[in-house]
Amino acid sequence: MSAPAVTRRRFVLVAAAVGGALVLGITVRRLQRQDGTAGGAPGALNAFVRIGPGKRVTLVMPKVEMGQGTYTSLAMLIAEELEVRLDTVNIEAAPPNPEVYGFVPDPSADEGLKFDQSTGTSLSIIQCWMPLRQAGATARLMLIQAAARRWGVGLASCHAENGAVIHAASGRRLGYDALAAEAAALPVPPPPPLKEAKDFRLIGRATRRLDGATKVDGSARFGIDARPAHARVAMIAIAPVAGGRVAASADDAALAVRGVRQVVNEGDLVAVVADDTWAAMQGMKALSIRWHDGANAEVQQAAIVAELESAVHEAGAVALSKGSLAATGRDATHVQAIYHQPFLAHATLEPMNCTVDWRDTECEIWTGTQAPDRAVAKLAALGLKPEQIILHNEFIGGGFGRRLEVDGVVLAARVARHVRGPVQVLWSREEDIRHDRYRPYYVDHLSASLDARGIPLAWRHTIAGAGLWALYYGEGTVRNGVDADAVTSAVDLAYPLENMEVRFVRRDPRGVPTGWWRGVGATRSVFAVESFVDELAAAVRQDPVSYRRGLLKEPRMRAVLDLAADRAGWGTAMPAGSGRGVSIQFAFDSYLAQVVEVSVDATGRPRVGRVVCAMDCGQVVNPDGVRAQLEGGVTFGLSAALTNEITIANGRVQQGNFNDFLPLRIAEAPRVEVHLIASGASPGGVGETGTACVAAALCNAIYAATGRRVRTLPVSRGLKA
Repeated sequence: MSAPAVTRRRFVLVAAAVGGALVLGITVRRLQRQDGTAGGAPGALNAFVRIGPGKRVTLVMPKVEMGQGTYTSLAMLIAEELEVRLDTVNIEAAPPNPEVYGFVPDPSADEGLKFDQSTGTSLSIIQCWMPLRQAGATARLMLIQAAARRWGVGLASCHAENGAVIHAASGRRLGYDALAAEAAALPVPPPPPLKEAKDFRLIGRATRRLDGATKVDGSARFGIDARPAHARVAMIAIAPVAGGRVAASADDAALAVRGVRQVVNEGDLVAVVADDTWAAMQGMKALSIRWHDGANAEVQQAAIVAELESAVHEAGAVALSKGSLAATGRDATHVQAIYHQPFLAHATLEPMNCTVDWRDTECEIWTGTQAPDRAVAKLAALGLKPEQIILHNEFIGGGFGRRLEVDGVVLAARVARHVRGPVQVLWSREEDIRHDRYRPYYVDHLSASLDARGIPLAWRHTIAGAGLWALYYGEGTVRNGVDADAVTSAVDLAYPLENMEVRFVRRDPRGVPTGWWRGVGATRSVFAVESFVDELAAAVRQDPVSYRRGLLKEPRMRAVLDLAADRAGWGTAMPAGSGRGVSIQFAFDSYLAQVVEVSVDATGRPRVGRVVCAMDCGQVVNPDGVRAQLEGGVTFGLSAALTNEITIANGRVQQGNFNDFLPLRIAEAPRVEVHLIASGASPGGVGETGTACVAAALCNAIYAATGRRVRTLPVSRGLKA
């Protein structure tokens, strides 16, 4: 789901004086289609810049901060073109209003999609690269114009520097705050040229995060920290089986706990409201809920898997078909494989939470959400209108796609309408993991026919699993039975194959809520594709790196592969029981290659010692941020690949905490090396790339070390298969 190229958009900037400050808004409009009709929602503002007293620049942030560094990298774009120090930029979270702060998620995929205010799919830099720089450059020009008018000098004799306009000939200088009102009164000029890369003073330089200090000293406020005056605390329990209802509960016992004020029973969930968290937890224990599970109590993991194993052999819907898949002759080498990937939870460090003050005529909300506009829209089901909702979007302690869903906000509002005054609704870790929106279980069937040189003469790939694009954006966005997310990185291979076909068989699992998981479609496709490419190399007895290089034509993709292999020492000897594996991907408009080094002990347990990443993500905004994202993405992806899975029995999720849904421990985390290739191309996404690429490299390394293929994740299960 890449953003369109900047040539697909034009930027219209408007300025207005508000309280003596220069307010610069950016309107992003889709270009007219060839038939002359307007595409997308016209006049949608996606960002604001305010310059007010005190030499502060306020950026109304169109994206949320959930650890990925957006508050720093996007502020760098404004500061670069506006010619201000980064530490003078103040950040305000944008209110929920997609017509003002939204983007079309993927105009190239579906012309009917509306503007969306979500943060995800590694799109923040891609979407904001041009608009925010254009906003800064236009504001700078208007401020220079205002100063030139006041001084009665030529525009060309003035320049902006460090938050001020300077007339070098006379030595005069005026700060932006002194010029803001005059600048706002001027006509908006045509968009000025943006800086060339050689003139960047911030972009491309390693930069400390603006939110780092407050997160270290504990003063940063996350959703779970929000506690309005006189707020009570509620712990919730949700039906353990989808569609279940409360059969009985010991309300009197819960109310007898000191500090418990009320029990809210909504049928499919129960909340214990108390003066503090401890009292709410003790009240929940005393409640002793008994559930009626309903029809979904029949749902079993084995049946879900069996259905997908059968579905992957169906014809399905054609997502891509090119060239000819006719018979390839008797001398061709035929290879096929089936790959399984499990349900996965997000298990964010900050469990789901939301604080709500439900009043007579309005509702005020404090939370951390990746989709504030979606949260407001979903509350319409409770009778609330958008203008009645005040939403404060706080820092997010881990999103990974979990907080693209707003079920936590809706459940909190359902509880809060029974409570007088604000109430903070908390999920325990067990509730959080057992009521997630899980990355779906997928089964992939790949087959290929190879000529004598190992070149694929025909490539077939069938994917069976859920349709997340449809679940999030609606059935109307699905075309010809193909879910765009499910086939990402399968229809757009890094390898320019001439004869290939990709099909999709949709199977939404009954009784198991699904959703996007860090890396979205790429996380599942890259594992299957890059594992299979490794199998093709083995079938024709070729080195995995050399084999891939022979298939590639894109110079940027070859460059990252060569760099990763070189820095990893590919081809040098390793100890017995050890091996290296490689994986490449083009996803989120970025090129990435990874080499994993693994050792496997006598019991068959793998240990990852080193991961080498080489990336070309276009123009790097903050190198420190890119490295941090790749390091975190690799760790997240390895946790999932090695041990993580969600399993279903009798309609219930079997895992509930970090003892049975294991993240990598510090002692298990490998050394991650990141090597960036300088590029003048427009930026690509980074946040999810490391996660999507690493599973295949890991399993290919295990094959190099042991000769055993892992086609079923997690590895802890696949090595037993």
